[in-house]
Amino acid sequence: MKSYFVYVLASARNGTLYIGVTNNLERRMYEHSHHLQPGFTDTYNVTRLVYFEETSSVEAAIAREKQLKNWRRAWKLELIEKENPEWRDLADDF
Repeated sequence: MKSYFVYVLASARNGTLYIGVTNNLERRMYEHSHHLQPGFTDTYNVTRLVYFEETSSVEAAIAREKQLKNWRRAWKLELIEKENPEWRDLADDF
């Protein structure tokens, strides 16, 4: 079964946030950390993986991404703090 991921990147603790979807989290984090794709994360150096969720369908992942993007910033920070209070770069575990 294929997996899809909704992920949150941060530039630093309480810094700039980015929310995205991918079917290969390890590859996507490599792309972000090595600035291989020009755009928001490259411009603002948003490369630290601070939160992610896994789903079994692309539709669920996209729906969750849209939901999180519509959340207030405080709610996003609370979600990150609940799961990753140290704001560790979770991509270090790959």
